[in-house]
Amino acid sequence: MGKLKSNKRNSASAGSSPYSKAQAATNNVFKFNTNVGQHILKNPGVAEAIVAKANLKPTDTVLEVGPGTGNLTVRILEKAKKVIAVELDPRMAAEVTKRVQGKPEQKRLEVLLGDVIKTELPPFDVCISNTPYQISSPLVFKLLALPNPPRTSILMFQREFALRLTARPGDPLYCRLSVNAQFFSKITHIMKVGKNNFRPPPQVESSVVRIEPKMGAERPGVSWDEWDGMLRICFVRKNRTMRASWLGTKEVLAMVERNYKVWCSANQIPIDDSELGEDEEMDLDGGGEEDDWGGIMEVDEKEDDTPAFFKEEAERILKENGVKTKSKKKKTRVAELVKEKIRKVLEDVTELADKRAGKCDENDFLRLLSAFNDEGIHFA
Repeated sequence: MGKLKSNKRNSASAGSSPYSKAQAATNNVFKFNTNVGQHILKNPGVAEAIVAKANLKPTDTVLEVGPGTGNLTVRILEKAKKVIAVELDPRMAAEVTKRVQGKPEQKRLEVLLGDVIKTELPPFDVCISNTPYQISSPLVFKLLALPNPPRTSILMFQREFALRLTARPGDPLYCRLSVNAQFFSKITHIMKVGKNNFRPPPQVESSVVRIEPKMGAERPGVSWDEWDGMLRICFVRKNRTMRASWLGTKEVLAMVERNYKVWCSANQIPIDDSELGEDEEMDLDGGGEEDDWGGIMEVDEKEDDTPAFFKEEAERILKENGVKTKSKKKKTRVAELVKEKIRKVLEDVTELADKRAGKCDENDFLRLLSAFNDEGIHFA
């Protein structure tokens, strides 16, 4: 007996009914923009754990960076006095506002629309963030450089970035970020978060870290700009020797020379900027340049890792001096003096000339900065 044809009208109409469309729309309110790091934390257990690790007080004002749809925000509002949410996407800002609309929490939520890196932040006690990965480094530096940094920051980062924050000298991921973050704060890895806890899931795993700035007597009495300016040069290539990083790059020497001139002018110290004759030029290497420098200049020609800001600075100085071509610039007495000061700091005072930045700890960098300052060389 043949089978009776089933009536497919109902199933077809069910698939195209307005109710099914409404349900689909509910499941996908709008498309997330992963180009700006929109990966919404969907696991309520992870959200609860992050808020719990912040040890919030009822009097705390909390800064939340990238609140998204408000999954973390509503949990923070349960324990804190106020939440300041900074959101770049107007759609997300509207969504997190809807979560508390008509509720008592509405008065305790302030949404700032804009880029948190460029926004002037009001005072706050704690920072909690499911951080967009593109602003991870700028956000850490901004928080640590604040005049009154937050008591604690609970931040979600890409796993590799979190490992960079906690890396120690000699580790493959040890970098300028590691030194800066650990010098001005205490950093603790709290927990790992798998990519399936997000919607849409990112391509990498995540980690949550706690950053507690050093306060009072523990906070280093060092200028942030001065400290970071020196580290930028040291970590141009962290596996180079200090001698190569400082004396093997013309852009670095030009920048240090300019800073030295500014410092001398500010302190009314006369300098001799006259040109040297060929027989007067100082031979700081004491022999064959290629032998002592181990082919450093050859490395520079093959693989130029000099940051753009050094190159721009060098070009600006050349333009000021009226130099339009890469013709050999005459050596001046002040240039040779600065070169000798750098050599003295690296070889005689700190004995770090043959050490690599990737192997130096914060005490080494402190000694280096102090020795440079004693010679009148500054980086701010």
